This record gives sequence, structure tokens and C-alpha cells, in this order.
Amino acid sequence: MKYDEKSYEALLEKIFLISPSVQNVGFAPDAYKPGLEGMRAFSAKLGDPWKRFRCIHVAGTNGKGSVASMLASMLASIIPLRVGLYTSPHLTDFRERMKVITGRGWRMPTKRQVWDFFQKYDTSGLSFFEMTTGLALWWFAKQKVDIAVIETGLGGLLDSTNIITPDLCVITSIGLDHCALLGNTRAEIAVQKAGIFKRGVPAVVAAEDPETAPVFRARAEALGCPLIFADSEPSPVDEAAVLPRMDLQGPCQRQNLHTALIALKTLGYAPDIRAIEKTAKRTGLRGRWETLCKKPRVICDIGHNPPALQLNFSRLAAMGRNLIIVYGIMADKDLAGIAPLMPADATYILVSPDTPRALPHHALFEKLSHLRPGLSLREAPGVADGIALALSLAGPQDLIYIGGSTFVVTEAITYFDNLQ
Repeated sequence: MKYDEKSYEALLEKIFLISPSVQNVGFAPDAYKPGLEGMRAFSAKLGDPWKRFRCIHVAGTNGKGSVASMLASMLASIIPLRVGLYTSPHLTDFRERMKVITGRGWRMPTKRQVWDFFQKYDTSGLSFFEMTTGLALWWFAKQKVDIAVIETGLGGLLDSTNIITPDLCVITSIGLDHCALLGNTRAEIAVQKAGIFKRGVPAVVAAEDPETAPVFRARAEALGCPLIFADSEPSPVDEAAVLPRMDLQGPCQRQNLHTALIALKTLGYAPDIRAIEKTAKRTGLRGRWETLCKKPRVICDIGHNPPALQLNFSRLAAMGRNLIIVYGIMADKDLAGIAPLMPADATYILVSPDTPRALPHHALFEKLSHLRPGLSLREAPGVADGIALALSLAGPQDLIYIGGSTFVVTEAITYFDNLQ
């Protein structure tokens, strides 16, 4: 078949239909396939492209996308390093998952390169994430990257990315999320995250705490891994001065920044302050406490589990402004664990993002009315409708927060991008 824009769009539609992503359908059997056999076989067909460049492997519950992007931005400032960056999920374009970062900025594969890959290689029987991981590693090798920062999709031990042997493993925060698949305690989840450790490869863990530290120590000792807890290490820069100037903002970024800096130090590199401050711009990272509008101020964030939302809601409450929250959630999320964290004095506009996984706005209204009867709740059928309602209610000094789900944030970014 000849390549053109129409055939490319048809290819993507076929991929999402035959091998739907976890992002779209959740952890259904055809979307999530734990284990490495299929990925190893696919990598072998591709010529094991990851062996042609150095790797850094990043896992964790929250913050791994930010830490991976900070590392990529800082590494790309080291001339003449070309850096691959593999993250998930994507927000507005499938190709966002894989980028090459240089000192001049970032770029995704072209649509033609994606097309050529799927014409050349048989991906039947693979999950969406296995396909995407293979595509990213293949493209990085084609682009002759020097090093790639690879973020896990889920967990670590059985994640498709765990076929690589990296120069460094990094674990960000550990919290309760995807418990049905990863475990019901933070220690059980840490076992899955520590599954990325490789024999003799240094590992940086964001924080040492009584519940998870024994897990990481035991795994590191068994594999002979030098283990560094980032929160026990001094920073190579004045982080308090850097944080306010960063284009990645949010409650988690203090720990994320420190973790990334200690990881870079472990690799033997000195940080470039400007590269840290311009991480989002240089890597194209969006949806992390991102300001979409200034008057009224509109902030979006992809944090969706209780640990992330607790930090976000606390920061919103501390800002002391009249607060409107446009909120939507997936049907499988822990609303009972989230509801107690929601600020009591905000006005909530409950929405249904455009995905079959979403909890319908009327069902969300009913559940929240029961869980938190004192909350001020309103409904809107879609994210765009909810944003329009929020903007109509807000004064210039008010604050609008949009979140609860990656899908909600994606639609919000599209909404405001289209206004420009």
C-alpha cells in the first residue's frame, strides 16, 4: 500500500482496533500482556536495537515521566549527546511516546517512519505497548542516539521495557496504584518496581522509607547493585533557587528534581541549570501542573491516583483562591480513596471524557454525592462543556483546575490549543 496521510490514519485506526492500548481500554487481555517472552522475540526480529545505545531505565508510581524528561533534557545539554526519550501515555499524538532530544529541542518520528516500521515488521499477536516499545527502540537506533531514557509502562518486573540492560536504574515515588496487578501494599508494589534492577547496574531510588527500603536493599544485594537513596545524597545544585524557575511545576517536582540530579551525578555528569529549568520546553512534556490560561488561571495535571491527587489538592487549597475543579475519572479508579482528599470549598464540574473507560458524569455525581454530601457539585456532559462552564463561572482572579484523568487533560490541552 502506498503511503499518504489517509493511509497513515487508517494504519493507526487498525492498530488501535486490533491491539488496543491500556490507555484506551484498561488492562484487558488484548491490551496488557505481562511477561517478556513476546517482547524479547520481537526485539530479536528487530535486531535488538537497544544494544546499539546506552540506556537509563525509569520506574515508579508517580513522577517517572517528569524524572525521565529532566534526565533527557540534562543529558541532551552535554554536547554532542543525542538522547532518546520513551514515555507514556501520549496526550494528543501517538508519536509523543518517542522523541529524540538534542540541545536544540525535541522531535518525534515522522508519520512516514511509523508507516515504514509497520509495513516492514509483523506485529500480529503483540500488545499495543509491545509494538510501541519495539518501534521506539528501532527508531532510536535508526536515529543513532547515544543514550535513551526509557520509562516503564506498568510496574517493572514484567513490563515490556524490561528487556534492556541499562547503565542506570531509577525508581521514583512508590504509591498505591494498579493494585489488582501490582500488589495491595507499597512493599508489594516495590517488588515489581525493583524488578528492573540488573546485575551490577547502579540503582537510584528517590526516597528511603521503612516500608519499601528493605525490598530495594534485598533486591540490590541479591544482584550486586550499588544502591543509592537519593534523599540521603546532597544535591549538586541549589534546588531551592532552581525550582521556582522550572517550567515543570507541581507538588511532586521537588522530589523529582532531586532524584534526577542524583541520577545524573551517579552517571558521572554535571547538570546544566538551564536544561533543568527548560525541561518541558526541550522535551515537549505536557500536562504536569501546566498552566493553560492566565486569566483566569487554568491548571491541568495528569495525576490521577490518591498519592498524586493528595499533593495536588493540598497545593490548590493552599493557593487561597476561589477554586473551580473540572473533574473526570475512569470507572476503575479508587473514588472512595480520592473523595476524602477533595477540597471542601471548591466548586466541582463533573465531566465524562470521550473514552469507554470513563465513569459517566451522572454516575460520578451520584457517587460523590454519597461519599462527600457537602461538596458543591455540578455536571457537564463532556470536557469541553465543563471547561466552558468553568470559564463562565470564574472571575479573573479565580483558579480552575482540570484533572482526574489523562483523558480529561488531553481534551483540555486540545481545547485551549485551539483557542490560540
